[in-house]
Amino acid sequence: MLDVFFLNKNQIITTAAILLALWILQFIMKKAAHRVGHRSEIHITRTRLMFKYINILVTIIAIFLLSLTWGYNAQEIALIFSSLFAIIGVAMFAIWSILSNITAGIILFFSFPYKIGSRIKIHDKDMPVEAVIEDIKAFHLHLRTLDGELITYPNNLILQKAVSLIEKEYHADEGKDAL
Repeated sequence: MLDVFFLNKNQIITTAAILLALWILQFIMKKAAHRVGHRSEIHITRTRLMFKYINILVTIIAIFLLSLTWGYNAQEIALIFSSLFAIIGVAMFAIWSILSNITAGIILFFSFPYKIGSRIKIHDKDMPVEAVIEDIKAFHLHLRTLDGELITYPNNLILQKAVSLIEKEYHADEGKDAL
């Protein structure tokens, strides 16, 4: 056992340093995302979604750095990663809108001025929508219209359309004819 340690002492120490540095980076990124979420009064489920994205990013970086540490050639690693991303890219080409919605979800997390419970109007010439935001997911928004209809609106479209905040308070019976 000691022979294995002494033979690989440099790699083991470097591995420990990389893991510690990435753990600290992950902690800082999660703390920053939590602070942004708390300061902007973003719902905790959206903040947890950012935590998942941070975990994926740190894992990819860890795999890359640990592969270099344990003796893989940089060109071999680049070939593996480029092949993997090419396969993923070809596979995702058919479902590119999912990627754009995830990216839009990340942008919405940091810069969307409306929150869950906000009453908004989406200025779309084909289908204007006035609704209350019920939930903001990774791929879409859940909007509840004045008639009680639930609409799922893609994140990438909400960034492309003009959206205005309706200041008056929302009432459940609003928009229905009085009896």
